[in-house]
Amino acid sequence: MKIFLDTANIEEIKEVKDLGILDGVTTNPSLIAKEKKDFKKTIAAICEVVNGTVSAEVIALDWETMVKEGRELAAISEHVVVKVPFTKDGLKATSIMAAEGIDVNVTLIFSANQALLACKAGAAYISPFAGRLDDIGHDGIEVVGQCQAVVDTYDYDTEVIAASIRSTAHMLQCQEIAADIATIPYKVIEQMMKHPLTTSGIEQFLADWENAVK
Repeated sequence: MKIFLDTANIEEIKEVKDLGILDGVTTNPSLIAKEKKDFKKTIAAICEVVNGTVSAEVIALDWETMVKEGRELAAISEHVVVKVPFTKDGLKATSIMAAEGIDVNVTLIFSANQALLACKAGAAYISPFAGRLDDIGHDGIEVVGQCQAVVDTYDYDTEVIAASIRSTAHMLQCQEIAADIATIPYKVIEQMMKHPLTTSGIEQFLADWENAVK
């Protein structure tokens, strides 16, 4: 499984990259606004750090402006993947950009039916949102698995990004369904590295060593 970091914070990205576990980054306008920095300059800075794909989202909702913005974002770096919302206009913009060789990540996917249409439109990535589905009483990871099955069954040249991942439990479930990618916040990375038995084991080793050298 590839691990993407869902952030626009350069320091977080550098830290996770230094761990040797970072495959890419996903951003959105809200994450970049949180950093209070210029949108395109922030994307360029992230691309300089990440040796992998960086999803940058369009703001427009009509297909013509989506395509215009997408071309501008793709011109920032070869690492940029243009992120568009799943709408009728988003599908049209995806098909146009895909035909031009621009990789597109279709986001805000909440069903296998939407995943199928995005794949057929030429999406390089699709992003089903697990956490948001959980919020309304659905099994979000189950839907991610259904989207993964669409890609695997019909052999689309598309990768599934499990998005809106909020916990280590979500990550375990993503591994169980063999999701291609999970994009996760920094805090989940931190949580994945912790286990009480690891902590107690280190404490015991240190205690044993101190007793041995006395």
